[in-house]
Amino acid sequence: MRITGGEFGGRILHAPKDRNIRPTSDKVRQAIFNILSSRDLLEGAVAIDAFCGTGALGIEALSRGASFCTFIDNNRDSLDLCKKNLSLFPGIEERFHTIKSNALKPLLRQDDSPKAGLVFLDPPYKKGLILPALKALQANGGLEKEYIAIMEMGKSEDLPDAGKTTITDKLYGDTRIIIQTICYM
Repeated sequence: MRITGGEFGGRILHAPKDRNIRPTSDKVRQAIFNILSSRDLLEGAVAIDAFCGTGALGIEALSRGASFCTFIDNNRDSLDLCKKNLSLFPGIEERFHTIKSNALKPLLRQDDSPKAGLVFLDPPYKKGLILPALKALQANGGLEKEYIAIMEMGKSEDLPDAGKTTITDKLYGDTRIIIQTICYM
């Protein structure tokens, strides 16, 4: 598992020791970030990596120009692995924050940190967690009024349409990636 591009491109990340954490493959991550880069959505962006696991999505965002990323996971082992991976990149400590929290009831920082314009959601497949997590992040005030949601799910899963603008909806083997612009009031 490695960072696929940007400032940290080619750097190796620590992989999970068991199958309880399912990281996004390098190929899928590279495809996601190529799409985001081609639309100039990364430079200076503030991101949230919900269900962060290894932290690979958020670290990739930082590597490719995001200014800040909040990493959220409710599993201590996942968050420890994410922190271990973040420690591989000295000098970025001011560019991220980690939170042990359920993404369905996120405890985001309550200071003046900027709201996120990008949110990565890679929850356990087939549990219907994406829409509840988005609603919780919106209700908590962690997201801009218009933001980009990058959602990873199993290929047979479906996401109800709620008036969002779809940027892409692609299959990569058993993985489905949907990227949408979402506006809420």
